[in-house]
Amino acid sequence: MKKIDKYQGKKVLVMGFGISGINAAHLLVKLGADVTANDKATPKDNKVIEDLEADGIKVITGDNPLSLANEGFDIVVKNPGIPYDNSLVAEFVKKGTPIITEAELGWQIFDGHLVSVTGSNGKTTTTTLTQLMIAENAKHQVKYAGNIGISFSKVAESLGPDDTLVTELSSFQLLGAPTIHPHIAIITNIFSNHLDYHKTRENYINAKLNITRNQTKDDFLVINWDRDEWQKIAQRSQATIVPFSRLNKSHDGSYVENGIIYWRGEKVMATKDIRLIGPQNVENALAAIAAAKLSGVTNEAIEKVLTTFSGVRHRLQYVLEYQDRLFYNDSKSTDIEATEVALQGFDRPVILLAGGLDRGYTFERLVPYFKKHVKAIIVFGECKDKMKEAAEQAGIPSIVESENAITAVPEAWKLSEPGDVILLSPANASWDQFPSFEVRGDKFIEAVEKLTGKKER
Repeated sequence: MKKIDKYQGKKVLVMGFGISGINAAHLLVKLGADVTANDKATPKDNKVIEDLEADGIKVITGDNPLSLANEGFDIVVKNPGIPYDNSLVAEFVKKGTPIITEAELGWQIFDGHLVSVTGSNGKTTTTTLTQLMIAENAKHQVKYAGNIGISFSKVAESLGPDDTLVTELSSFQLLGAPTIHPHIAIITNIFSNHLDYHKTRENYINAKLNITRNQTKDDFLVINWDRDEWQKIAQRSQATIVPFSRLNKSHDGSYVENGIIYWRGEKVMATKDIRLIGPQNVENALAAIAAAKLSGVTNEAIEKVLTTFSGVRHRLQYVLEYQDRLFYNDSKSTDIEATEVALQGFDRPVILLAGGLDRGYTFERLVPYFKKHVKAIIVFGECKDKMKEAAEQAGIPSIVESENAITAVPEAWKLSEPGDVILLSPANASWDQFPSFEVRGDKFIEAVEKLTGKKER
């Protein structure tokens, strides 16, 4: 951990009691700040408040009182999920009070080697693969943190100058991380996500580009080269560009040619030997390989990781096999693009479980994927009628409505035959019925285990 004094004697407001917010509040006390912690909700666990207060932190819950904007805070550390049009945040914006996220705080105290990953899809898998690959050859600590569910600043506290930290960073986190400077940055892809938060696609792209904003030619930006738009986005970086391409559009980084993965002309391994399924996971592997090779990792270490790693929970996660049916949990597929790539990963007939929060869009884009891959579909949630319309356009013979992702499991089993895949890939957020995609995925797995009498693998 780097010793810094910029918070000594400063008055800091921490907004949000998530894992990152709580860790940030305690860290700021160690850094000499006068800390107030605020959350609109009141935690069910009183120990959270007790621990904060025991550290000398003033705690305010149940509201974001506008009066806090007049208490002379020098800086605000905001939960990434709190939008900038939140009434209290908007007041701080008007006053010109600096607003950062916990990722920025983590960067400020970190003095090791930073690798950071962002993108619309594939962030967590790429982050995990990159950490595993670098750790295979490392003589020092290699950890991951960030949007992957582990506090950036908490892990940064425990690492030294020779250690490596691989961080997953969302657009929300990056928007409040003005000085973050990874040596290796990865952009897996950029689609049109979170426009309810960012308002425009350009704002969303600009937030993503904060990952490379402070890089120089001595740093590296690993970026997907398979769309012209992403190639143009790369031109906005000052870093040395390292492309990765599943479609063999560049040989300057990692790429696939005739089913073989290469790194700048050097054979690494065959794509068929990657344990994770689907074209999206080939892309995730290519991104991780590029970062690993830039970090001095051997081909043997890379191949060991890619032939043994079976996936991140809720991200096209293999659950179990029962009576020659394969169950997959892809609850993290909260947008259309993610479900498109998930369906492309299967040669077997798919019984798809899909639906969720109605964000106002329809699903015509899924029609060709439905035609090619889906033999039956179970629809649920607020947008089930729209999903049903797309399924009807595709001519799917079996379309069943169900209450949710849990009740859909036995319905899917009734429609299945040996050789089928039963896939939860909702193409929608979970918030109409579940507090998070993680809870939705966990409940789906529980329903599969109940149905089959087996435990997830």
